[in-house]
Amino acid sequence: MSRPDPAVAAVRLAVRDLLESIEISRVSGASRVSGASRVGEVAGSSRELYVGVSGGADSLALVEAVAYAAHRAGHRVAALIVDHGLQHNSSWIADEAASLSRKLGADRAQVLPVRVDGRGGPEAAARRARYGALRAASDGGLVLLGHTLDDQAETVLLGLGRGSGPRSVAGMRPYDHPWARPLLAIPRTTTVAACAALDVEPWRDPHNDDSRYTRVRLRKEALPLLEDVLAGGVAAALARTAAQLREDIEVLDTLAGALHTRACVPGGLDVAVLGTEPPTLRRRVLRTWLRGSGVRELTDAHLRAVDALIADWHGQGGVWLPGGFEAGRAHGRLSLITPPQEAPVPTTRGD
Repeated sequence: MSRPDPAVAAVRLAVRDLLESIEISRVSGASRVSGASRVGEVAGSSRELYVGVSGGADSLALVEAVAYAAHRAGHRVAALIVDHGLQHNSSWIADEAASLSRKLGADRAQVLPVRVDGRGGPEAAARRARYGALRAASDGGLVLLGHTLDDQAETVLLGLGRGSGPRSVAGMRPYDHPWARPLLAIPRTTTVAACAALDVEPWRDPHNDDSRYTRVRLRKEALPLLEDVLAGGVAAALARTAAQLREDIEVLDTLAGALHTRACVPGGLDVAVLGTEPPTLRRRVLRTWLRGSGVRELTDAHLRAVDALIADWHGQGGVWLPGGFEAGRAHGRLSLITPPQEAPVPTTRGD
C-alpha cells in the first residue's frame, strides 16, 4: 500500500491526535486503549462524528481526515454545510460542498440553510447563525471545524488590537465541547496541498478577498507585513503565544474555581475570603458569579468596578451592570439585585 501524500498524512495525524486527546481526558485509563477505539468512544452512542464543511480547502481536507479516522473505528461521519444565503448561487455552492464531502468519505451530507441578521454586523451575524445551525444539527455531538494555524494567528491579532484581555489573545481552543479544532497547528498551505493530492478543487469564497472585512485585511495586509518586517514565522509564533496563554489561563481558572467554592455563601460572595486573594483570581470569581447569575456582555470595566467593592471599599453604592442588574456590598457580602420582572400585559377576549 502506497503512503499518503505528506499533506494528507499531516491532516490525518492532526485529527487522530486531537480525537485521542479528547478521549484520554474523558475516559479513565484511555491511554491503554487503541487509537481506533478512542475515536469510537469520542463518537459516543450516536456512532457519528460531525464535520462543519464550507467547501474551502480547510474543511474539505478535514472531512477526508475525519472519515479516514472514523471509518477505521466503524463509525459514521456526517458533513454539515451551512448555507448562509449571502450570495446568489449559495445553494449551488452548498450542494457542491455536500457532493465533495461524500466523495471524500462522509457517509452523509446535510445542507443547513440559515438566515443571517441581527446585531454586530454581517461577520458576527453569520457566525451566530452558523454555530447555531451546527449545534442544532449535531444534537450535542462532537463537531469538528477546519480552523487552521492561520485562522488562529488572525484571532490573536484581533484580540491584541481590541485589548480584550488574555482570553481573547489566547485564541481558539482545540477542544471546547461540542467544538473540536484539530488543525490549529496546520498552516493553510498544507490543507491546500492536501486537496490537490486528493484531486478535489476547493471553493474560493469571494468574501475572503473582500477588504471590507477586518479578517480579510489582517490576512491580506497586516500578517504579510509582519512576516516581512519580522523575517517570517509570525503566524506560527502567534499560535504558540496563544497556546502558552491557554495553559496559563487553565491554571488560573482552576485556582479561581476553588476560590469561588470557598467564597460562595447564601445570597452572594464572602468579601473576607476574596479580599486576601490576587486581583486576577478575584475577577475570575466575579466573572463566574455574575455570568452564572444571568449578567451578560460583561466588560473588563464592569469587573473592575465590582472588584472595587472588595479591594477599594469605602462605603460606595452599588455597580450597575448590563441587563439591569446591580452588584452591591453589605454586611461583608457581595450580592446581586436582579432586574424586576415586567408584569404580563392582560389580554381581553371579545364575546
